[in-house]
Amino acid sequence: MPLYNVAQTLPEMAARRPFQRAIIFPAGRDSNGRAKYTQLNFQQLNQLCDSYAYGLCDYGLQQGQRTLLMVRPGLDLIAVTFALLKIGAVPILIDPGMGLRAFLQCVTETEPTAFIGVPSAQAISSLFPRTFQTITHKVIVGRRWLFKGATLAELKQNQPQPFVCAPTTLESEAAIAFTSGSTGIPKGVIYLHGMFGAQIELFRTDLDFREGEVDLPGLYIFALFNPALGITTVIPDMDATKPAQVNPAYLVEAIQTHGVTHSFGSPAIWKRVGQYCVDNGLTLPSIRRIFMASAPVPPALIEQFSPLLPNGEVLTPFGATEALPIAMMHGQEILAETAALSKHGHGNCVGRALSGITMRIIAISDEPIAQWDESLVLPTGQVGEIVVKGAVVTRQYINRPTETAKAKINDHDGVWHRMGDLGYVDEQGRVWFCGRKAHRVETAQGLMLPVPCEAIFNQHPHVNRTALVGIGEHGRQRPMLIVEPKAGYTPTPTNECGRKFTEELLALGAAYEHTSPIRDILFHPSFPVDVRHNAKISREKLAVWAERHIAL
Repeated sequence: MPLYNVAQTLPEMAARRPFQRAIIFPAGRDSNGRAKYTQLNFQQLNQLCDSYAYGLCDYGLQQGQRTLLMVRPGLDLIAVTFALLKIGAVPILIDPGMGLRAFLQCVTETEPTAFIGVPSAQAISSLFPRTFQTITHKVIVGRRWLFKGATLAELKQNQPQPFVCAPTTLESEAAIAFTSGSTGIPKGVIYLHGMFGAQIELFRTDLDFREGEVDLPGLYIFALFNPALGITTVIPDMDATKPAQVNPAYLVEAIQTHGVTHSFGSPAIWKRVGQYCVDNGLTLPSIRRIFMASAPVPPALIEQFSPLLPNGEVLTPFGATEALPIAMMHGQEILAETAALSKHGHGNCVGRALSGITMRIIAISDEPIAQWDESLVLPTGQVGEIVVKGAVVTRQYINRPTETAKAKINDHDGVWHRMGDLGYVDEQGRVWFCGRKAHRVETAQGLMLPVPCEAIFNQHPHVNRTALVGIGEHGRQRPMLIVEPKAGYTPTPTNECGRKFTEELLALGAAYEHTSPIRDILFHPSFPVDVRHNAKISREKLAVWAERHIAL
């Protein structure tokens, strides 16, 4: 097996572009409210990573050692991650906002033996010692206070010689990242060094990322790819656990100050940024690409951004923590060809498979499939589960054999990942997304899918968003539509406003065969959403709420 360590890309970039800015991160605001920044170039970042790698090695961290990393987004998160990768240790990346119960389960499943974290994270380990009983090495990022272990500042060593990356291979474990947990407890996804290499290659080729560009990552984990690509990272001034509450002025300020060329974020972020630009007569001429993903992107949002990007475009990549990226759609193609179909309930087109990626549609099932067979594939136009195979597709969840068996299908030349998404392939080879498998509604009259159904009702001018849920057992579910009205509009089932609103929505649904079975509508003030993107609707929670509401 050839040697390959993804962290080697950083010293290579430091040699090629030593004085290009690598990381720019917020450092407060001046008396006029303008952002202040601290920055490191690629040479400085590589030297910092080496100083941490030397110190962590002397402290006892070794190749293959799983290391829980709980560091706030910024310089140290990127520097320590690359230091661990250079050592050959395996960083474990867990979203801090997933909730305590889920977080503790994720720690238990990964069984880390090293823990690098800020004092607040160290405090959790002290409160729940059984969960952290596998930890043998603790590193505190910040002041020691009363915690046991070394501080990162103490471990830092400035050695004259560059740190030599560990001799890992394409098949060596590189990192563990967790899913968003939008349909249950987050699952730990095992990444290999070769998978990271394949992702970097796709970013270069199919997504056209170029050395010297500037990125503003609305999802911080994507910042970890930038040093390998020779891209400057501007850390946004925002709360990573509440992206939907981002101050759009801060993001626009960062884009304009640093000449940001591309940025990734959920629709929840871009709705705020787009409206801010419209309200203030602003455009974003430095932007080449805005990536909108993590939830269905309304065509109206893409249309809003078209005049805001005189030199760029909107792209909607498709993927998951387990397989990323796998497909992409250009915003102009959406507006010109697929938006009208989406509006009338055909689902959301997510585009064609990227280079080296194979996507298929198989019959809907909740049962494991041990071995791949071409007979599983459904014909063009038929709705089923989306499955994908390629070099970026991960192979297993850590210590979750049941979930791995449900999500993976073995093949003679790799592993297929069952996306848990339902959709179909059109005559042009494009994949259309119709919703999560876990969110399908199976009635006595047939299958109902969230995205095609909700698109019909989302056309109402007073609707912010809707969610289709099913009450009861599969096969006999009662379809219900839950509506989140736009701000300032507060209908109830008993007031005149609510009765009129309900009548209008039912009339919309009656005009389409696939939504005509919906007879029940409830109003909800604010949908629960996932922590990572604040965009994925937690339909499971809404279904419980609806059942309780009906019972009352």
